[in-house]
Amino acid sequence: MSQPRVLVIDDEKSVRDAFADALEDMPYVVEAASGGEEALAKAKSSLADLIFLDLKMPGMDGVEVLHHIRELDEAVPIYIVTAFHAEFLDRLQAAEEEGLAFQLLHKPIGQEAIRKVATAVLPAA
Repeated sequence: MSQPRVLVIDDEKSVRDAFADALEDMPYVVEAASGGEEALAKAKSSLADLIFLDLKMPGMDGVEVLHHIRELDEAVPIYIVTAFHAEFLDRLQAAEEEGLAFQLLHKPIGQEAIRKVATAVLPAA
């Protein structure tokens, strides 16, 4: 069985690095994307087993990325990690009403919380 893949989508390198650091000792392959276009290219080539997704990014925002990823895979767990959920609330509610599944986590998120989500969602290696 191959290692579960985690995709971290965030325009801030420090955030992507924090997720990689939190998961480095765990049995996962962690990939990062700095924006929506890059994330979708990675998702199309090989969909992740868990996705952490930022909302506020230049170009394609997290709600748009959510829609595109759900077209590729309806079941992959997606955790939207943001400090800006209020300004996206209407669009997130609309996505939920469309049946697009996701969980919401608030920034800042600590390494222990990142590990807890990963171990809860991903199969034990």
